Parts: sequence; structure tokens; C-alpha cells
Amino acid sequence: MKINYILLIFSITYVIVTSCSTSNDKADAYGNFEATEVLISAESTGKLVSFSVEEGDVLPQDVLVGYIDTIPLSIKREELMVAREMVVSKSRSILSQIDVLKAKLSTAQLQQQRLERMLKDNAATLQQKEAVDGEIEVYKKQIRGVEIQNAPVVNELKSVDVQLKLVEDQLSKCEIRNPIAGTVLTTYVEPYEITAYGKPLYKIADLKNMILRAYINETQLASFVIGQEVTVKIDSENQMKSFKGVIRWVASEAEFTPKIIQTKEERTALVYAIKVEVVNDGSIKIGMPAEVWMTGKE
Repeated sequence: MKINYILLIFSITYVIVTSCSTSNDKADAYGNFEATEVLISAESTGKLVSFSVEEGDVLPQDVLVGYIDTIPLSIKREELMVAREMVVSKSRSILSQIDVLKAKLSTAQLQQQRLERMLKDNAATLQQKEAVDGEIEVYKKQIRGVEIQNAPVVNELKSVDVQLKLVEDQLSKCEIRNPIAGTVLTTYVEPYEITAYGKPLYKIADLKNMILRAYINETQLASFVIGQEVTVKIDSENQMKSFKGVIRWVASEAEFTPKIIQTKEERTALVYAIKVEVVNDGSIKIGMPAEVWMTGKE
């Protein structure tokens, strides 16, 4: 009787352990690694005078990797600079006339003030005062006339300045600077080729911080929270290699299971996509399959 009791306890324990072991041997989600790929395109048209980008290069942000021929734009800038100097010279000539008229106006206004005082003391005549008043009005009209002449010149100068800014912007876009730190995946051009605005030059991606896009079912949604730490496993030579991951996104709408990672029967099931960020030590590649394990379960 005692032996049968012991055997019963052993059987129950075995079933429980086996059950737990079976559930723990299965990952919580499966998916593939991806990275944010950025396609770098030309922002100007011309000959690619320099281009020092090779596939596999690790580039820092804002580094100069090449430039497009700037001679036509440089010539255009020189022409605009000469035109600007001519407009400025014309404006200076007009402004000098205004300065002369303002000086005469100031002198006449002083004379007007003096005559007003003398007129109170009967030391000047009203005729003298009226003559100065008329002279002041003439100078004011002349100043307004010259200012009207200067208005088109000012507008012309503004137009040249706008064109200069446009050329400067185009010149700056002849410099090809890498916008993000990352690894070059593909190049599409070679030095001395003729490129055009919008033509792809190379593709780059940040491979230090990889994104695992995996899928979970509806019953798992409550367990996967943004910011939660999980364990990510990939295939290795002897055993699976583990990484720490952080859930960065959980889809708000369901979708059919992707065909590339599931059987035909499972493709009809609705699942929710998640994104897990993983720091890459160099062993993770784009498209590589991986497993997601809840922390503590692995």
C-alpha cells in the first residue's frame, strides 16, 4: 500500500514536470530581423567628381562621402555677385542724392527756426519766413522723388540676393554627406558618372540596433507590453545564442500570419506584429530568423 502511494506521488510529479518542460521548450514568438534602410539620393545634377563609398563601409553621421561638379554653379554665383555690386553701386548713388537733399533740408529747417524767433522780435519779415517754408517743402518733395527712384533698385537687390541664396543652397547640395550613422548595404553609382537629382547613390542602415519583427496571437497581447525586456535567441553553431531585447512596438490591428515563417495551415490565423529592439554584436544579419522568449521563461 505504501509502495503504491509512493508510485502515485511520483507519477503526478512526473506529469507536472513534463508538462512544464514541454511548455517552456516553446518560444513565445517567432520572426525575422530587419533594419531601417535609408536610400541616399543625389540632390543635384552633374558629374560625380568624387564618391568614396563601398559596400560594407561603416560611416559616421554627416561625413563627406563625395561631391558633384560645382563649376557651372560657381560661375553662376560669380555672375550674380557682379550683378549685385552693380545694383549696390546704383543704390549708393541714389542714396547719396538723398543725403545731400536731407542736409539742405536740415539747414533750411534751422533757418526756419531762426526766422520764427526773429519774427517774434520784429527782426525778420513774414516774406522771409514764407520763402524758407517753401524751400523746405521743395526739399521734402525732392527727397520723396529720389526715394521712389530707389525703390525699384532695392527690389532688384532683393531679387539678386534671393538668387544668390538659391545658388548657395544648390552648391551645398553638391556635397554628398551621409545623413545617418550606419553600414552601407548597396552602392548604385561609380565616380565620374553623370548623376541627376533624385538618382539613388547608395543604401545605408543602422546595423548596431536591429529590429526583430515577430508575431503573437491575441491571447498573448496582455503579456507583451511596450518597454518590456525579453530574450531573443538566434541559431548558433553549437547552441542558440541569446540577446537582451526591448519591445518597442505592438500592432493595434491583427493581420494574417506572414507566409515566409509559418505553415500553410497557420497562415490563415490572425496575429499581431511586434517589434523588439536588439543591440547587435555583429552576428545578427537582416532577414535572420529568431525567437522571442519572455524574460524568466528561457
